[in-house]
Amino acid sequence: MVDYSKWKNIEISDDEDDTHPNIDKASLFRWRHQARVERMAEYDKEKEDLKRKRQSYQARLMDVKERISKKDGDEAALKIELTKIENDGKELDRLENDIKKKEKKTPWNVDTISKPGFEKTVINKKVPRQPEENLTEEERGQLMKEFVKANETLCKQYGMMRKYDDSKRFLQDHPELVGENTANYLVIWSINLQMEEKHELMAHVAHQCICMQYILELAKQLDVDPRSCVSSFFTKIQQCGPEYRQQFESEIEAFKGRIEKRAQEKLDEAIAQAEAEEREARMGPGGLDPADVFESLPDELKSCFESRDIELLQKTIATMPVDQAKYHMKRCVDSGLWVPNAADVDLCTDEPEDKSDDKEKSDSSASPDKSSEEPIYAGVSTEDVD
Repeated sequence: MVDYSKWKNIEISDDEDDTHPNIDKASLFRWRHQARVERMAEYDKEKEDLKRKRQSYQARLMDVKERISKKDGDEAALKIELTKIENDGKELDRLENDIKKKEKKTPWNVDTISKPGFEKTVINKKVPRQPEENLTEEERGQLMKEFVKANETLCKQYGMMRKYDDSKRFLQDHPELVGENTANYLVIWSINLQMEEKHELMAHVAHQCICMQYILELAKQLDVDPRSCVSSFFTKIQQCGPEYRQQFESEIEAFKGRIEKRAQEKLDEAIAQAEAEEREARMGPGGLDPADVFESLPDELKSCFESRDIELLQKTIATMPVDQAKYHMKRCVDSGLWVPNAADVDLCTDEPEDKSDDKEKSDSSASPDKSSEEPIYAGVSTEDVD
């Protein structure tokens, strides 16, 4: 059974109330309202006085207790003062109970029967879409760096979310993420995850990236700010038909395919760059690759370098035509395979001038002197040559 007793004690004027014929009804209502307002003002004043006394009581009580704990002053006098303050606190409690009883017995009126739930109404207006600024690539890159520096943690939190409702609330709480910069960051993150062979995580981040791109595309179609499309997209994706869902999933799969392709390209580029750096590091003083030079040598010279036999190398060179020997040995020097001694005569120099003694010339070309022409194989000391 419903208890209607609380509705009997209501102080509200009614046009059907019986009044004396000589008393104007409007004036009577006005007098009643004025008296009620005065009573409420007096009641509010009592509550304010009690609140002020309560604050003073708390301050005095804490001060005396602190002085007693620190033994600051006459202990007996402090205890007497503490007892007095506590009695004042009991009196305040009694006054507070009286006010509560008085409030409970006060009839409801037009000012107290209800409380406002809200005092303003917010109407969503169409947010105009921000015009794209004519920025250079360098300026866009700088803005992207600043965005990532400020919001990288939030972007990763959004990228890791799994439920549409969570993503919706997160973007509504962080509207600064709704934009091209977040989509670009998620693309880069997806590529890095694919390169690290974290395929499942890449697929999840790709899904969140497509959600962001759909929001941006919806904003472009409606010509509004993307932040105003967050709720619309997530409501639609959760209530969409099979065709829209299939299109959405197809877009995700196509995006994942592009991510995988780009990640493989970046891996190939990284491998090629590493090989180029390695090749550059092993270049000889003449700018030739020792590996390429070694492969171009005749088999008999290859055997000399593989066996690291200097005497065999000298004999092999002596048996070769002078031009051919000079050609190969110059390439060996330029690639760093063969390091000539600074005191020696380089094989790559021009042919010696004709001397008057033809016998010395023929002897020099037939059997080279060790002390006059002995290049040193890389990794072999001069003691080995001697």
